[in-house]
Amino acid sequence: MVTERKPLKIKNYGTIPLLPNSRITPADKHCHEGQARIATEKVRNRHDEVIVQEKLDGSNVGILLLHGCILPLTRAGYLAQTSPFEQHWHFANWVEAQKYRFLAVLQEGERLCGEWLMQAHGTRYELRHEPLVVFDIMKEHYRLPYDTFCQRIKRGYFVIPHLIHRGQSFSVPVALERLGDFGYHGAIDEVEGVIWRVQNRGEVDFLVKYLKPYKKDGVFLPEISKTEPIWNWYPVNYCLKREKS
Repeated sequence: MVTERKPLKIKNYGTIPLLPNSRITPADKHCHEGQARIATEKVRNRHDEVIVQEKLDGSNVGILLLHGCILPLTRAGYLAQTSPFEQHWHFANWVEAQKYRFLAVLQEGERLCGEWLMQAHGTRYELRHEPLVVFDIMKEHYRLPYDTFCQRIKRGYFVIPHLIHRGQSFSVPVALERLGDFGYHGAIDEVEGVIWRVQNRGEVDFLVKYLKPYKKDGVFLPEISKTEPIWNWYPVNYCLKREKS
């Protein structure tokens, strides 16, 4: 049994560098100009492949398989049930109820990373699917290639971010045009942005993202809005349990 509050020892997920002209916060950084050029203008060679997907706006989470146990994690790598936020307690319960699906997908030491869309952050959703959207399988800092990831998650019937483009470099304006104002996951406010995944010889090289400059971050969170939480989804079939931290 795993009892450590931070079993992963590292963050579940880091920050993705930003493309030029993207909205930026004090916690963000811009990508190298060479990465921006590869992702949006011209690939380096025939081995480069650019995968462009909708960026979802929720809470970054992970599901880790460690010593045979399925563990729900927050972005920082802590057990979700020890979080101070209600959305993470529900996430922990949801993962427990769905753990057979994660066991079908993960190998020992791997984690499934995704966006938990239960609570509105800067975008409200009328969800057309379950509240978890997954985008990476990682082992420590290594990301599985996109095709391997897609094959794996099919075993658990998980939702992935909408694929906008796959192939050569893809410009920001065209990506935003393809995405549209509300994207493909039931957003009722303008979606936040787009993520580029660049692979070379089938392995993930780097990720970059573009966030709309006028899109405000976390405006629906109670600590910013000073109002009650807005729930995109709320469980009705199990009791809320929280571990004391």
